[in-house]
Amino acid sequence: NTLRCPICKQSVTWEGNAFRPFCSERCKMIDLDNWLEGRYRVPAPLDPDEENAAEESSADTKGERD
Repeated sequence: NTLRCPICKQSVTWEGNAFRPFCSERCKMIDLDNWLEGRYRVPAPLDPDEENAAEESSADTKGERD
């Protein structure tokens, strides 16, 4: 069973790989650094009040451009 390392895209075997899904400790640490430095972001769902405010703000901005 093989897959690609998410960092370097090298082909990697799943079984017996201590660093899976990465190919090496180096790629694993690069990924960790990406998370710690904020390069990856998981979007949080908006509260209903925030969502309405964002929609109103977007509508106001569109009207100003026309």
